[in-house]
Amino acid sequence: MSGEETGGEEPSGQGYKRFPRSYFEPKPVKQGDELDVEISEVSRKGDGVARVGGYVIFVPNTKQGETKRIRVSQIRPNYAVGEVVGDAEQKPPSP
Repeated sequence: MSGEETGGEEPSGQGYKRFPRSYFEPKPVKQGDELDVEISEVSRKGDGVARVGGYVIFVPNTKQGETKRIRVSQIRPNYAVGEVVGDAEQKPPSP
């Protein structure tokens, strides 16, 4: 694209970086939240995967089918990372 099409010139040889809309949308969890989750699958790296409102949370050292209480330790635009703080008190409701 030329500078005329974008409304300005590109800065010193670098193109503009566009972020996906999900990057700026509010996430269904916050850092430090403690949640009871069910590990629905295992990632390629071996971490458990839980979902809250469709948002992915990776939980290391868990297996598929386990229900755990986790604390959200990192928030990323498309996923979060949680750490196990104990067993869940009760099974979370299915979405």
